[in-house]
Amino acid sequence: MLEKSELFQKKLFINNQFVPTASQKTFTVINPATGEVLTEVENANVTDTEHAILAAHQALANWKGTPAKQRSQYLREWFNLIKNYQTELAQLLTLEQGKPLQEAVEEISYGASFVEWFSEQAKRIEGSLLSSPQKDKELLVFQEPVGVCAAITPWNFPMAMITRKAAPALAAGCTIVIKPAEQTPLSALALAKLAQMAGIPAGVINILPADQTQSIAVGKILCESPLIKKLSFTGSTQVGRELLKQCAPTIKRCSMELGGHAPFIVFADADLDAAVSAAVTSKYRNAGQTCICSNRFYIHQSIADEFAQRLAEKASQLKVGNGLDPNNDLGPLIDQAALNKVKHHVQDAINQGAQLLTGGQIDNAGALFFQPTVVHQVKDSMLICQEETFGPVAAILSFNNEAEVITKANHPEYGLAAYFFSQNIAQIFRVAKALEYGMIGVNTGLISNEIAPFGGLKQSGFGREGSRWGIEEYLETKYLCLGGMQNYS
Repeated sequence: MLEKSELFQKKLFINNQFVPTASQKTFTVINPATGEVLTEVENANVTDTEHAILAAHQALANWKGTPAKQRSQYLREWFNLIKNYQTELAQLLTLEQGKPLQEAVEEISYGASFVEWFSEQAKRIEGSLLSSPQKDKELLVFQEPVGVCAAITPWNFPMAMITRKAAPALAAGCTIVIKPAEQTPLSALALAKLAQMAGIPAGVINILPADQTQSIAVGKILCESPLIKKLSFTGSTQVGRELLKQCAPTIKRCSMELGGHAPFIVFADADLDAAVSAAVTSKYRNAGQTCICSNRFYIHQSIADEFAQRLAEKASQLKVGNGLDPNNDLGPLIDQAALNKVKHHVQDAINQGAQLLTGGQIDNAGALFFQPTVVHQVKDSMLICQEETFGPVAAILSFNNEAEVITKANHPEYGLAAYFFSQNIAQIFRVAKALEYGMIGVNTGLISNEIAPFGGLKQSGFGREGSRWGIEEYLETKYLCLGGMQNYS
């Protein structure tokens, strides 16, 4: 039983220990697939947050003074343990988040890849010796850790979004305080247990699970504390704006990975089989609950009807149900509010004349399961084209020419990810340069990995995660000018 696993933790993780909250209060973690209570988890408050920040602050000097090679070894051991416990981690993730078990396994592997990558990057932090304009001076540039960091992470990828932030922070020599999403604290605490087993020193990683109410208070302290030098957040644009306001008085360094509304463009010459297959993967993975999943499908008018019918046929074949059943392709939405939003978007589209090709209803699998849905002949004025649906709904629109579709694709305030399919190499470069998005998939629906920079433009935020650029978010540049060098030979 997973409950007997050493990874099944329910207390706060502060200063390398699992400890109760100062308030002695807990909150409930629900399995969204069944509605059953999984467990009660300690509910962090302001006092706990201050303790965690202090622990991270006190650990900073020792951790940033630890040789990069040794930090790398700690991260490598953490990576090894994550891979060794991949099955248990995936089961835990599916229980509290709902995604199919195979997707959970893939998330663990994806999350672990960031720990592996940044374990290697820790040894590659470099400074510079500049060519001085004056012969009596030597100019040096150092890169040093930012300091104590805070991370606020989402429920849709509860493990990978933690490792994508914590791994570069630790590699750079920073310590970190993490507030996981209230729906999925167990995955975060399991990662903390593995970090403890890996021997990562006390105070370097701290985890503060909290319910919705306490999360607001905890987040406020993390933003306002002068001891926290950087905040990394993944979540909605609306919440991101509020966190930036709270960080402003301390001039805190921030990384923001915010909302998305990805266009998926298919030009007339595209490989239709590849486009339909990629659309299924991009749209229905994690039941459409990903920030980079395709939302608006712009299909050239000459192939729009065929694409819509083929996508609807593929979508209707997806099996909906409890993620622990390996035969199921789609799990539940995370909660009732998410389900209500999806229903509202679909109904609004139908009311305004969109054609429902498949789905559109709550599935018989349970209260939070929504059928994979395709709506055709969608208009730009519909809610589904204005707001991020975050559910298994594909909205199909047609277009006439390249200039028109680029204008429509760039219209929203979001600029996280975009996808398009074309066989014309000149068009590929034109469209890729014209799209106002931080990440673009060309002839593919899968773009994220540990080697490439992840992040958006416009109201989708700033900063990059993963890649060699990811560690720079946790480093400060210090310039040293050495004078009087003419006295030395």
